[in-house]
Amino acid sequence: MSKLALKIFISMQTLLAREEGQDLVEYCLVVALVAFAGIAGMKSLASGINIAFNGVSSGLAGSL
Repeated sequence: MSKLALKIFISMQTLLAREEGQDLVEYCLVVALVAFAGIAGMKSLASGINIAFNGVSSGLAGSL
């Protein structure tokens, strides 16, 4: 029984010492931050593009 407990203890220590999961979490946080910034930027950009297309539409309607 003590061999099994020792194997479980060593497995848990090895699992806790691994750092691969931390890198993945950090990359996910960076991707989420970039996505949030992109969405926030697109909202202001979309209103500017909408104004530009409305101006082009009014100009084309006036020339017909």
